[in-house]
Amino acid sequence: MAVASLLPDRYSLENVRKVVRNPRLVRKELFTLGLRVNSRVSRVRNDLVGEADGIDMMAADWDNLLILDGCRYDMFDLQSDLEGSLSEKRSPGADSWEFMETNFEGQELHDTVYVTANPHVYELEDNVFHDVVDLLDRAWDEESRTVRPEDVVREAVAAHERYPDKRLIVHFMQPHFPFIGPTGQQFSHMGLEHHLDDDDRSSAPNPWFALIHDQDIDIETVVAAYRENLDLVLPHVETLLESLGGKSVVTADHGNLIGERGFPVPIRLYGHPRGLHIEELLTVPWLEVEGTERRRVTAEPPVDSGAVDNTDDVVEDRLNALGYV
Repeated sequence: MAVASLLPDRYSLENVRKVVRNPRLVRKELFTLGLRVNSRVSRVRNDLVGEADGIDMMAADWDNLLILDGCRYDMFDLQSDLEGSLSEKRSPGADSWEFMETNFEGQELHDTVYVTANPHVYELEDNVFHDVVDLLDRAWDEESRTVRPEDVVREAVAAHERYPDKRLIVHFMQPHFPFIGPTGQQFSHMGLEHHLDDDDRSSAPNPWFALIHDQDIDIETVVAAYRENLDLVLPHVETLLESLGGKSVVTADHGNLIGERGFPVPIRLYGHPRGLHIEELLTVPWLEVEGTERRRVTAEPPVDSGAVDNTDDVVEDRLNALGYV
């Protein structure tokens, strides 16, 4: 008992026995420890070399900010044929909430309307924006378990018509998982689920987690599905660009890892772990598309957006489907 009392709760003797009986849990724990080391080292390194904190997207010059969730710069550069001036920027966050917390939290952005398919919207304080159009409720597609890009476009155009004198942020969920193209549908994200014990199952297994934990799924298929998600969303981004006046910027909240090795622990990394501030996660596209007529923007008190409460079962369901819980 004396030894057990010195260990953290999750290192209880019961858990240690469970790990000994299941080698998969040993790999999982070792990966978690390696990721923590790499995350701390990345932050210390950035502090020592004086890396910038990332672009302040709200201070940038745009009328419309179109965000692709989890989009790598290199893939956007290769796959996008959108007209405009493309450059690299450094995001302040390695995942959506870090991005939103840095750019939005604690501010009064009452000249801006936020149209979003990202479930972290419920974590924002009230009255940050003039209005929040939360698509997790009104545009959720039960079959694909996400918000489809065509529905984001429809709601964004409607928001622009409703608020013609406001800046507009439009947050697409793609290329983030779930994968809605034919390649992603081939494995239906079951590469993790059918290998897990009952108490470890989730309602929406995440293929990036499956790769991390060495489940029966291959990186080529997952990356192909991820690329396909980007190909699927880009035409809808183009449609929206053609529908909105003013100057637009197409960017991402963060990137996505596809097997790069960490430092100093050389484990392969996938997805976008929070706090891991490395270039592959922080480098995002920044495509400036000049408009014919700039918007005259005015700030007004926030309206009642009717956003989903963070205790609602709907939110929990959406978070599960999008791989956040």
